[in-house]
Amino acid sequence: MNTLDNSRWLLPDGINEVLPPQAQALEKLRQQILHLYHLWGYDLVMPAMIEFTDSLLTGTAHSLDRKTFTLVDQLTGKQMGLRSDMTPQVARIDAHQLANSGISRLCYCGHLVHARTDGLNPSRSPLQIGAEIFGNDSIQADIEVVSLMLETLHGTGLPNVSLDLGHVGIFRSLFRESGLDKALEGRLFDMLQRKSIPELREFLQQQDIDANRRQQFCQLALLNGDLEIIEEARQVFQDVADDCNAALDHIELVALGILRNYPDVKVHLDLSELRGYEYHTGLVFAGFHPGQGREIARGGRYDDIGSVFGVARPATGFSADLHTLFQLANPTIEPQTCTLAPQHDDPQLRQLVEQLRQRGERVLYDLSHGELSAQQQHCSHQIVKDGQVWLVKPVN
Repeated sequence: MNTLDNSRWLLPDGINEVLPPQAQALEKLRQQILHLYHLWGYDLVMPAMIEFTDSLLTGTAHSLDRKTFTLVDQLTGKQMGLRSDMTPQVARIDAHQLANSGISRLCYCGHLVHARTDGLNPSRSPLQIGAEIFGNDSIQADIEVVSLMLETLHGTGLPNVSLDLGHVGIFRSLFRESGLDKALEGRLFDMLQRKSIPELREFLQQQDIDANRRQQFCQLALLNGDLEIIEEARQVFQDVADDCNAALDHIELVALGILRNYPDVKVHLDLSELRGYEYHTGLVFAGFHPGQGREIARGGRYDDIGSVFGVARPATGFSADLHTLFQLANPTIEPQTCTLAPQHDDPQLRQLVEQLRQRGERVLYDLSHGELSAQQQHCSHQIVKDGQVWLVKPVN
C-alpha cells in the first residue's frame, strides 16, 4: 500500500505563505500604508521580480550578491537574478525609466527572495515596503523620510518605537585622516560595529598612526546616547576634516527636526553605527520596537546611486518587512460576515445579490444545494424566500 509522502508539501526553510484570514488582514495593512505614502506625495512603482544580474546587482553592496538567487535565461543565455532588495531597482527606475531631473518621490511593496537568511531574520521571502526621495540632498529630505518611517510604524499600530541615528561620514572622514591602508577599512569597520574596544585597541596599536587618532577611533565606538553626544563628539574630533563636523551638524539637525515633530519618540544617537556602510553615503537610521533584538525598519542616504545607470542622483529612503510589522502589531482580526445565497435563477435574487456586493458585503452561492448549512459554510446570514420576496436573515 502506498503511503502519502508529506515531505512533498513542505516549503523550503525560510519560505512562508499566509493563509486566511491573516492574508486579508495583511493585504489591508499593505493598502493602508501605501495610501499613507500616496497622501505624502509618493508615486507607486512595481519593479520586476526578475532581472538580468548585470542590471540587478549594478552599484549594490556585495551582500546582495550573496543573497541573490541566480539562474540562466533560456532565451538569451544571460544570467538572471531574483530580486533580494527593491531599492536598487527603484533607483534604476528613477534614473533610467523616469529620467526625471527634478525631485521624485517613489514607493513600492513586493516580495523579495533571499538565497540565505539575513542575521536574526529567519525569513527568506520578506515582503518589502518602503519609500525613497530622489533628486534632493537637503536635510529636509532626510527629515521627511525618517518622519514617514515613523508614521509607517505608528500607523501599523506600533506606538512605542524608538529611533537610532548615525552618519557614515564620521567614520569615513576619520579613516581618511588616519592614513591607514584601504585594505584595513573592512576589519576596522567590523570591530566598530561589534564595539569590541579591547580588540580595537590591539589592532590600532599594530598600525602606524599617531596616538590621538587611535584614541579617536576608540572613542567613536563609545559615542552613543542623546543629543549631548554631538557636543562631546565635536571636542573629540576637533582636528578632523571639516566634513566630519558637517556630518555631526547634519545628524544633529535631523534629530532636532524629528524631536520637534515627534516629541514622544526616543531618539538615540550612535556615531559608530555603520549599517549599510558599503552603499550609504551619509545619514543612516533605524526604527526599533521594545523586545526586538534587531531593527524593524531602516534606511539612510545613498547619494549618486543612479550614476551606474547614467544619472547621478542624490537619494534617501527607508524600507521594512511588512510581514514583521504585521506580526508585531498582532491586529485583531474581526470575523468576516458572509451571506449564503441559494442556487436559483430568479432575477430578483440575482439583483439582491448584486446590490449586497455593491455595498461591499460578501455573498456566496450555495454550491452544495442545501447539503451544507450556512454555518458549515461560515456564513452569518442567508437569503431566504418569504412569499414572493427574497430576504436576508441572520443564521439562528
